[in-house]
Amino acid sequence: MANERILVGTGNLVNFRLGTVDTLRRVSDTLRFPDGFLFGASISAYQTEGGNTNTDWWWWEHIAGTPCREPSGDACDFYHRYREDIAMLSGFGLNCFRFGIEWARIEPAEGEFSRAQLAHYRQMLDACHEHGVAPILTFHHFTVPRWLHEQGGIAADGFPALFERYCARAAEALGDRIGYACTLNEPQGLGSSGWLLGINPPGHTDDRDGAQRVVDNLLEAHRLGAAAIRSRSGAPTGVTLALPDLQYEDGAKPGTSSLELESQINDWFFQLARQDDFVGVQTYTRFRYGPEGSRSPGSDWSDTTRELVETDHTTQMGYEYYPQALGGAIRRAHRSCPGVPILVTESGIATGNDEKRIHYIDTAMREVLACMAAPTFGLVAVDRETFARHPRPSASWLGQVSKSGFTSPLAGEVGPRSGPGGDAGGWGRPAI
Repeated sequence: MANERILVGTGNLVNFRLGTVDTLRRVSDTLRFPDGFLFGASISAYQTEGGNTNTDWWWWEHIAGTPCREPSGDACDFYHRYREDIAMLSGFGLNCFRFGIEWARIEPAEGEFSRAQLAHYRQMLDACHEHGVAPILTFHHFTVPRWLHEQGGIAADGFPALFERYCARAAEALGDRIGYACTLNEPQGLGSSGWLLGINPPGHTDDRDGAQRVVDNLLEAHRLGAAAIRSRSGAPTGVTLALPDLQYEDGAKPGTSSLELESQINDWFFQLARQDDFVGVQTYTRFRYGPEGSRSPGSDWSDTTRELVETDHTTQMGYEYYPQALGGAIRRAHRSCPGVPILVTESGIATGNDEKRIHYIDTAMREVLACMAAPTFGLVAVDRETFARHPRPSASWLGQVSKSGFTSPLAGEVGPRSGPGGDAGGWGRPAI
């Protein structure tokens, strides 16, 4: 894989491989994705399997005073219906699937590992291969076993070593069937959500020492867990990070909101990711900041009072409709981890309008293509195989300017046109 780049977009985009930079196509030439590009979907174990009664989140959603609106119960019953769901995904023409394994099922009591549950997850992986679907496996997606929760959860002193042991046992049993392995899902926000904001278990507020322990533990857990998975499976392994596009306007400077603190934690994970096989990026929207503060709807993950009624410019989550955020997330990961393959492990929209969903996905995929594109300089194109010269129209135009000494608008003059929210939406004929 030394000469390959990998970009994956699960959720709505999924895995694609690129050759060397020389093979990249110009967006101006084509909107076709390269051969080997994988498209698929992404889910978490707890949110879809159902019946995960032995986790901290099951406890959390059954006590009073939490933000949970209802218990997960049977969820989507993916635990039993995974075969038909994977077959359906393949039938759509998709060929990649990111899903998770549930630690609480695999290690229901400390030090006791369930061979039956490991066999069940192996059957899930087998089903992917039977349908020609590349499996991307997430080892931790927010939840921990109840026994670990009672010891302090992610803040417990022993968490990194316990996570390493769990990863090792799971990778030993499943490793030869894993396409890609994700250690931790969005670890940058777990300390703030559970120990500062009280919106995730264990529900602490303003426990700064606890939040710092969580961050430190997760950094070490990723380092140890990735090594355990990699050594036992050989699967490309990395971490997946939430990267909303933070935009500062009119001279605004970074502040101390929870999103901005999480962004700083992401920088620490990027440092580790430079040694990984890939880094996973996940994004859904942008957040704009002016000197006066937030300028965006749903200005923070913790804002449980935000308006949840969907509009033309917002989603059902109350966030701004902004699929262009994916381009920002990819570029940030590339700047932070130069040379490390990038996987887009989540991107999508909560909406009741499926046409809006299609438009969101299409715009996000064009952002991916733009990130893949090689820059196009020169008045004359050169065929790198035959060295034939092909003058572009810009060469003739510049020659006319040189001959006449004047520059004038071209027929159908082009220029930047404004997109939603006042951003440049591309290049085209002037508006009338």
